[in-house]
Amino acid sequence: MLETSARLLRLLSLLQTRRDWPGPELAERLDVSPRTVRRDVDRLRELGYPVHATTGTFGGYRLGAGAALPPLLLDDEEAVAVAVGLRTASTGTVAGIEETSLRALAKLEQVLPSRLRHRVNTLQTYTVPVPRDTPAATVDPAVLTTLATACRDRERLRFDYHDHHGATSARAVEPHRVVTWGRRWYLVAFDVDRQDWRTFRVDRLTPKTPTGPRFTPRDLPDGDAAAYVARTASAAAWRHHAEVVVHAPADTVAARVNPAVGTVEPLSDTTCLLRTGADDLTTLAVHLGMLDADFDVTSPPELLEHLRALATRYGRATPTA
Repeated sequence: MLETSARLLRLLSLLQTRRDWPGPELAERLDVSPRTVRRDVDRLRELGYPVHATTGTFGGYRLGAGAALPPLLLDDEEAVAVAVGLRTASTGTVAGIEETSLRALAKLEQVLPSRLRHRVNTLQTYTVPVPRDTPAATVDPAVLTTLATACRDRERLRFDYHDHHGATSARAVEPHRVVTWGRRWYLVAFDVDRQDWRTFRVDRLTPKTPTGPRFTPRDLPDGDAAAYVARTASAAAWRHHAEVVVHAPADTVAARVNPAVGTVEPLSDTTCLLRTGADDLTTLAVHLGMLDADFDVTSPPELLEHLRALATRYGRATPTA
């Protein structure tokens, strides 16, 4: 009986690792006959696991979705990853799942072996998150699900969008991907009315239902949704934009500038153009000061005035003898 129960657990673990399993391969992995595999599959079905038979030369099995969530079997690394992910979600930017994440974490920690519980507790005790300079923007998990489903099903999406000035507009888009960048969520989509790619902050949009007709996916300009967000999303949300000529090689400056903070374009072997921005001038000045290189501000004029005021303040802080 114990041997059979252990084999069922091994079978269940294998079925959870990939979508389809040929029957003969399962039998080889478990060191039993195909007939024993069939009997074990029937036992799993009796326990409520939706194991479906698949067609093919030898036939196979697939673990499907059921009416209720059955117990999952996780290896050590998977269990630690899930625990850390739940802890992160409990303090994350998706509204309404904090308490649910903590409940799930408590259930998981209750059944973790002591060696894994020690690892998880160590990570939680000795890992301290650094506060970000970008304020958190919470989003509704139902909205995230709606967007992801529209991306998966390739269905046009309509929504109301509020920009950072508070203006509202109705948008119709072909959704491509949902990207998390920093502590914000973005939708990368092709704007049907404007005939161009756009990024939209998820916390500023309100989807309309039902979704629209299906569409044929287009090629994203950068080829990668995360790279596109890195190049465009932050810039679109900035209140202040600046162009600065930096007296240093482009490669040197690019290594010091986070893609979310700005883009660098070479002008010569020793100079480059930095396009950057921020929600306030003080943050912009900090970014420029961290370049550790001489620079000339091309625009905007208000940044020049702010830097002059800072220079005067710093001068008073460092009087000559």
